[in-house]
Amino acid sequence: MKKEHNIIHIDWDGPYSLEELSKVSDEVTDHGIYQIYGNHPIYGSTVLLYIGKAVKQTFGKRISQEKWGNTNNYELMQVYVGRLSGGFTPLEEIWSREINLAEKLLIYAHKPAYNAMSVNQMPDKELNLVHILNWGMFNNLMPEVSGARWTSEYDDIPNYNVYGEHDE
Repeated sequence: MKKEHNIIHIDWDGPYSLEELSKVSDEVTDHGIYQIYGNHPIYGSTVLLYIGKAVKQTFGKRISQEKWGNTNNYELMQVYVGRLSGGFTPLEEIWSREINLAEKLLIYAHKPAYNAMSVNQMPDKELNLVHILNWGMFNNLMPEVSGARWTSEYDDIPNYNVYGEHDE
């Protein structure tokens, strides 16, 4: 039985300062993925530092738990929040699973500096069929991210060659 592609639409909003996080605390809609941008001593200013998730709690509550206020230049940090979107709201179990998959794939594809532990981990096999479409204010993220590209799904294609170099 062939598995279906899991297309995840993320509608991004921002930027918010750390002080403005109370604006993203709607218990019904403010769950999903977030990006934090700021200064990094090696990579420069206003770079993607971290990708995280807010599952079963709002962006405002989750991000405030991470103590970004203890970071140098925290007043310059910007937060973008991504809400999963589609034709209907799925069951909470499915919604949470898609948030988890999206976070893993976005971290692996973009390699933010403060997600160092997750960057080195090969994504789960379940990510092979995940395809993320970023909409709105997605900032420095790629507009599309495919698990087929970022996992090992196509590492071992038999007889893989440039067209024209195949045996007939």
